[in-house]
Formats: sequence, C-alpha cells, structure tokens
Amino acid sequence: MYLPPQFAETDEDVMRALIAAHPLGLLISASETGVQANPVPFLVSSEDGATRLRAHLSRANPQWRHLQDGASVLVVFQGDDTYVTPSWYQSKAEHGKVVPTWNYAMVQARGSASVEEGPDWLAQQVGALTDRHEAGRNAPWKVEDAPDKFVKAQLRGIVGIEIAVRELTGKWKVSQNRQEADRQGVHAGLTKDGAVEMAELVRRYGGL
Repeated sequence: MYLPPQFAETDEDVMRALIAAHPLGLLISASETGVQANPVPFLVSSEDGATRLRAHLSRANPQWRHLQDGASVLVVFQGDDTYVTPSWYQSKAEHGKVVPTWNYAMVQARGSASVEEGPDWLAQQVGALTDRHEAGRNAPWKVEDAPDKFVKAQLRGIVGIEIAVRELTGKWKVSQNRQEADRQGVHAGLTKDGAVEMAELVRRYGGL
C-alpha cells in the first residue's frame, strides 16, 4: 500500500480498534489457480502481544482450500471514508490550486492462515461472533436459540480460518497534509454534512 509518512498509523491498539469497529475484511489469497478475494466478518484479538484474526467460510467457497498449508494472506479492513470537496479549503479562495480528494482510514493485515475444522472450534467461533454483534440489542439472539440439530448441520457446512498476523499496516488519510485553515474547513464541512466519524478523525489527527 502506498503510504506517505504523514498518513501512517503505527499504534497496533488503534489498528485493532478499527478492525473491531469495521470487522468485514476482504480476505485475499493467491494460489496457482489465481487470486481469490472474499468479504468475511472477523474477530480480532491480541494474545501475548500477537494479533490474531478468526473467521469462517462456507465449505462451498473454494478459497479455504488455498489456505490448507499455512498460506500467506492479506486482509483489508476499510474504516470510515468520505469525499472531500476543495470548496472546504481556505486555500481555494487564496490561489485556487486545489483538487478534490478522498479521506479514509484503512488497516491491512498480513499473516499466515490455518484451517480449523473441529466442531468445538467452529462452535466457539460462531458463538463469539454472534455474541459480539448481538450485544446491546434488547433481546440478543444466541446460537442456542436455534435447534441443536440444525446448528450442528450448519457447522458441518463451514470451515474456520485463523490468521496469525505478522504485520499490521494502518493508513489514516484524514487531511493531515493540508494547512491548518484547510483542515478547519474540512472539519466544518464534514460536520455540517453529518460525517461525524470522519470529522472527528480530521480534528484528532489534524491537531484541531
């Protein structure tokens, strides 16, 4: 990933937080048959300082067969993103030498994947993923709410993926390269447009 120094995020806690908040990652792998890419919801954890990603794929999805031998994979997590109009820049009024751009936050995770087919591992994974996304609902749905025989049949139709992450790369392109007056204009424009999450990133990373 092209990464100018001013956009680099190196804090792994911050990067894991983005993954937790935007867990649908694009799982990319390659083999002699070509490149595969599939969107998959992940769980992220930090164990003894090492980041791990866990997910599952349908058995009908051929991508998991690429990963049998601990293949290298790339997972891309896209955080908040938004168009930025040059009309928000103070420098537009000063000299007019401005162009549109796109702000975004992104994490790329590289590591070695392994396939997990044990029913206990799969049950734990599906339960944890469900609990994570049902949390906060008035009446959270649990895997146990479905008939046991049905759940077991569903588990036979999936395979687990665990990725030992060796490198996390974060890119927070949130107007840090603009002069302060331009950053202030972007923050005001995003706030007015209701892009609250990106406005907060511009404020925080822009020192406003």
